[in-house]
Amino acid sequence: MVSGKLFQKQVIMRRVVGALLLLLVFATYLYGWRVLAINALVLALGILTEWLFERARGRKVSEAVIVTSLLFGLSLPPLVPFWVAAVGIVFAVAVGKAVFGGFGRNIFNPAITGRLFVYISFPTLMQRSWVTPRVPEFFTNLIGIDAITSATPLDIMRTGGQEALNFWHLFFGFRLGSMGESAIWLVLIAGVYLTVTRTAQWRLIVSTFLTAAALHAIFYFTGLSDLAPHFALMSGSILFISVFMSTDPVSAPNKPASQWLYGFIIGGTTVLIRSFAGFPEGTSFGVLLGNTFASLIDEIMPAAKKKKPAAAKEPPTESPS
Repeated sequence: MVSGKLFQKQVIMRRVVGALLLLLVFATYLYGWRVLAINALVLALGILTEWLFERARGRKVSEAVIVTSLLFGLSLPPLVPFWVAAVGIVFAVAVGKAVFGGFGRNIFNPAITGRLFVYISFPTLMQRSWVTPRVPEFFTNLIGIDAITSATPLDIMRTGGQEALNFWHLFFGFRLGSMGESAIWLVLIAGVYLTVTRTAQWRLIVSTFLTAAALHAIFYFTGLSDLAPHFALMSGSILFISVFMSTDPVSAPNKPASQWLYGFIIGGTTVLIRSFAGFPEGTSFGVLLGNTFASLIDEIMPAAKKKKPAAAKEPPTESPS
C-alpha cells in the first residue's frame, strides 16, 4: 500500500483530519470551488515539503502534516492568492517544523507559524481576500438574513456598528472570515467529537475559550473595549484556535496545571491584542506566545498527584472463645 510506505500511521491525526474535513465541506458550500482548489494546493505542497526533508533523514512523512496543511488552508481568507497560500504552507512546514527536526521536535505550531507569516508579510493582499458567503434559502427563511455586511465582525465592532451584527449570522457562519473559522456550530461539534474521543485535551479548549470570554466581558463592561463579549466570541478565530490550535499535542504542555495556564496565555493575549492593538486579530500571536512558554510552564508547574491505591482490607479474625 503506497500510503503505508509514505506516511507514518497516526490514528489521532486521522480523527483531527475527519473533523477538519467537516469544516472544509461547509466552507466549500459557502465560498465555492476555490476553497477546494486552495486546500488541495496547500495539502500537496505541505506533503511535498515534508517529504523532501524527511527523505534526507531516511524517515516517513508524518500524517500530522495533513492536519497542518488543512489547518493552515482553512485559516486563510477565501480569495487568498494561490501563490500566497503556496508560500505560506512551505514556510509553515519547512521553518515551523522541519528545521527543528520534524514531527515531535517543533517548538511552535506549524500552521500558526505559516498563518502569521503570510498575514504579516502580505497584509494588504490578505485584507482584500474576504468574500461574502453564499446563504442557502433555508437559513434565509429561518433566521431572517437580508444582507451580509462587507466588513469582518471585529472591524464592525471596533467602529461601533454592533447593531449591524446578528448573533445567528455569526453562529452559523454567514459573515466575512477565514474559510474554516466562521461556522461556530461546526467547530463546536468538532470540539465535542475530539474531546469525547480523547483526541484533544478538554482543559486546553476550556481554559483558552473561558479566558477570552472573561476578559472580553471585563473590558466591555468596564468601558475599556467596544467588543461586546457575545459577538466577539463568535467573531474571528478564537473558537477555532481553542479547539484545533491550542490542543496541538506537540507544542502544548502536558501537565494538567500547565494546560490551564497555557490556555490563559493564549486567550488573554488574543483579547489584549484585539482590544488595544492595531492588528485585526490576536489569536496567532496568542498561540505562538503560549508555544514559547509551554516547556517552561511544564517545568515549573507541579505534577498531578497520583491517587494512592486503597489498602486491601484484612479479613476479620475470629476472637478466641
